[in-house]
Amino acid sequence: MKLRLILVSLIAFFVIQTTSAQTVDEIISNYFENTGGIDNWKALKGIKMTASVNQGGMDIPITMIQLADGRRYMKFELQGKEITQGVFDGDVVWGTNFMTMEPEKSDSETTENTKRESGDFPDPFLNMKENGYSAELLGKETIEGTECFKVKLTKKPQLVDGQEVDNINYYYFDSENFVPIVMEAEIKSGQMKGKTRLTTFSDYQEVDGLYFPFAIGDGIKDMGTQVINITAIELNPEVDDSIFKFPESAETTTSDN
Repeated sequence: MKLRLILVSLIAFFVIQTTSAQTVDEIISNYFENTGGIDNWKALKGIKMTASVNQGGMDIPITMIQLADGRRYMKFELQGKEITQGVFDGDVVWGTNFMTMEPEKSDSETTENTKRESGDFPDPFLNMKENGYSAELLGKETIEGTECFKVKLTKKPQLVDGQEVDNINYYYFDSENFVPIVMEAEIKSGQMKGKTRLTTFSDYQEVDGLYFPFAIGDGIKDMGTQVINITAIELNPEVDDSIFKFPESAETTTSDN
């Protein structure tokens, strides 16, 4: 009798696990189909976004570029000066030091973490299995009046102070349209360590057959978000490769940020 109960429990466990996996796969599949089709997403080679963020009543223009090979570039203009941040050429991460206003390489830990997420283009769910990620459906929750599927995405571990730590994001997919509207992740280092980073996605619009959120909020949960308003998106842009390279004339000081 005990053996039968154990077998029944095991069968039930595997049925639940299979059903859960299929449900997560369906949510992800519906997400890509509803936003342009998975084949079209996989064919994408690059994205250039023009945006602005309001800071103290002043609109700051931002340019962001992401390529399928993992390279990325972000530039914004502040008080007449161009500032780059989080630039990655596939090997080196660098940006403008706000104190010296000179280009500066990031530390080895930041660089390694960037490399570990370089396969996320254009979306971490697209090549999830190839990247060694896993997704789990945790159930349904209501976010600001919208019923959502809560999906746990486990990515490659991050390095924090030389130690590997879990890298988990929680996505909330609108249960009607199957698009993510919120993402949450625990902050692992810095002054905000232990708090939850909150990213919101809204105002989805079509660009050459693919749908993107044109309003992206970023902040700390229960502390408000800063909204980045996308004004234009260009797919597969022509890009000068030199913008990703760390300026050879610059000092190679490593930043701890």
